[in-house]
Amino acid sequence: MNRLEIDRFYMNEILEDKEKHIKKYKEMTGKVKNSTAMYKGEPIPFLYMPKMYTENDLNIFKELSETMMGILRKVIDKYLTNEEYKKEFRFGDLLDRLITVEHGYRAYVPMARIDIFYRGEGKFKFCELNADGSSAMNEDRELGRIFRESGIFDNIPETLIEENFELFNSWVKECEKMYCEFGGIKGEDTTVAIMDWSGGGTVNEFEVFRQAFEYNGFKAIIVDPREVTFIDDALYYGDTKIDIVYRRLVTREIIDRSDEIQDFIKGCLSGKVCVIGPIKSQIIHNKRIFKILHDEETKDFLTEKEVKFIEEHIPLTKYFEGEEWDIEEQIVNKDELILKPCDLYASRGVYAGKDFPDEMWREKLLECKDEDYLIQEYYTPHKTTLLEVTEDDILQYDFNNITGIYMYNEKFAGLYSRVGKNPIISGLHECYTLPTFIIKERD
Repeated sequence: MNRLEIDRFYMNEILEDKEKHIKKYKEMTGKVKNSTAMYKGEPIPFLYMPKMYTENDLNIFKELSETMMGILRKVIDKYLTNEEYKKEFRFGDLLDRLITVEHGYRAYVPMARIDIFYRGEGKFKFCELNADGSSAMNEDRELGRIFRESGIFDNIPETLIEENFELFNSWVKECEKMYCEFGGIKGEDTTVAIMDWSGGGTVNEFEVFRQAFEYNGFKAIIVDPREVTFIDDALYYGDTKIDIVYRRLVTREIIDRSDEIQDFIKGCLSGKVCVIGPIKSQIIHNKRIFKILHDEETKDFLTEKEVKFIEEHIPLTKYFEGEEWDIEEQIVNKDELILKPCDLYASRGVYAGKDFPDEMWREKLLECKDEDYLIQEYYTPHKTTLLEVTEDDILQYDFNNITGIYMYNEKFAGLYSRVGKNPIISGLHECYTLPTFIIKERD
């Protein structure tokens, strides 16, 4: 059975006995409420259906992510060696100094989640590149466990459903490799600081990472960057020397709140602290990268194959500024456009033309023009029919899909799946998380 056949089989099994499965879904909802799959104190919303991919899909994800990372490494190299090229990124002095300091190991982007719109058979477009603070590993972990325990896969014939992606211990192992490249030697007291502002939305996930580090022989603490001091070429949390910083705080907030975290910044600038998540990752995390990838200055140092990859898979993106823009033309074409701020996250400030009537879209265009915004080709996400459980029924709806590809130490590590009914698929726009499973043929 292929992926679509299994989806149909799965839905038919459920729809034939709705009463049974409404009860089972409510039991699963209770388990999610009592799990660590929480965001800002609330259990994550999910559908009574997983996302299932084939081994062929998996191979495509590995190839496209490695190709993209190869291109991005060339872009970062160019930034570091060409003063004219780096001007296009429009970074300030502090950010540039943080980017250019030597970070001590090969990977420019130790952790990333590359979000794509995937239609199958190698047809896809990139949505965004998440580097700083990439998250949601725990959502897939907990939902995967709860779905498996529910027994809802028991009747699927002829195939093996396998959750392929362990995203915690595998991350620790990659961190250890990078720490060794940095020149560190793991010992009984080697301490990792998982670093972000206190009160953030992913504290449960931080705790799971902390446990994974300790399981693998590290000491681990969760630390607010305001709480560290820089003494004798090392960062300290109280009396505890920090050997490795696993950075989760996003670069935009490091710069905006730099006056609050001067010791952390001194540690980064010293090159003496192993920060896993060097500030170089901002080069790809900032959404300007989509515009810059289409620039002739970028295409000049890429191969023909890489240029073709960009032209086929990176939505056409431009700065939304200056006198060249005809607002009326952007209103006529609004269903084909999306506005994105260059450096916000979690879909804040993102507006799809499809969401607005003409006059409201005009207001958004005027509001965003010349305000550090990008205007981008809107790519219609692939739709799939999925099941949504109400209080007393199970209904079929068409949902837009987005797939996140995790990369650890610049290699493929796993997948994350979300769906939504709106043109923008994010927590701000009523989306659902689906656990991701890989379909394998039985021997």
